[in-house]
Amino acid sequence: MLVIGSRGSQLALWQANWIAARLAEGGHQTRIEIIKTTGDKITDVPLAKVGTKGLFTKEIEEALLDGRIDLAVHSLKDLPTETPDGLVIAAIPQREDPRDAIVGAMLSALRAGSKVGTSSLRRAAQLRVVRKDLKIESVRGNLDTRVRKLDEGQYEAIVLAAAGLTRLGWAHRIAEILPPEVMCPAVGQGALAVETRTEGPAREICGALDHPATRVAVTAERAVLASLGGGCQVPIGAHAQVSGEMLHLIGVVIAPDGERVVRKSDEGGPAGAEELGRRVGAALLADGAREILEQVYGAPVRDSAV
Repeated sequence: MLVIGSRGSQLALWQANWIAARLAEGGHQTRIEIIKTTGDKITDVPLAKVGTKGLFTKEIEEALLDGRIDLAVHSLKDLPTETPDGLVIAAIPQREDPRDAIVGAMLSALRAGSKVGTSSLRRAAQLRVVRKDLKIESVRGNLDTRVRKLDEGQYEAIVLAAAGLTRLGWAHRIAEILPPEVMCPAVGQGALAVETRTEGPAREICGALDHPATRVAVTAERAVLASLGGGCQVPIGAHAQVSGEMLHLIGVVIAPDGERVVRKSDEGGPAGAEELGRRVGAALLADGAREILEQVYGAPVRDSAV
């Protein structure tokens, strides 16, 4: 029997159970082991201020390395771009909608001064670009907790990943899907990562769940993030899509106050996904993203990251 490591949130367990069902279709029995991560324990501080990579993955990866679990199911956007020695992303299944969604009201319908909740510096910064008159406030908690806070009237609207809402059967709550031109998604948003040890049968078993087009797209996006030295809680967005024989990639870095946006796009063959991502990352740095990120990080961005 394969042991699946997962966070204990409603969405994380949906994702783990979905992977379990796919493995069952291949004749593999599983059970789910819930592991509490650092990010689950810190609930009263905005994620952007915590500043630690692997907030929602470190303890699960440690369990994988220790042999307590055989595979881990992550939201790919939570997974740092550097994989620990001894581990590998064995599968990236077909992606759900990568875009962000607003719940409560359409963006254009919100009155000046309306409170909009988000736990993401990336989302907050892009909201400030298009609606400087809104009051952007932090909202922490699992997806169901954030929706409950909206229903209680703490916010006029909240911004969430469309994928999470769809997976939990709440797509009907979406007031508007925000296009990447307005709200560039987080790197890997909407995709799952199945992580295993590099050695052992789980890698090959899980590899059957891989979706090549999704892997190509998120490889390009993660290369942008790696070249910028970023984690999942910084104001960086990237959106890649395979269309025909080409891979199209948009990368964006936004000043937290929304006063400056650096956006670059490029395209290339799917085989060169990582190089395409590095190229977009380098173009972003050269056009002003370096200054924005150094302000956010409080430290220089090294050229060697590119």
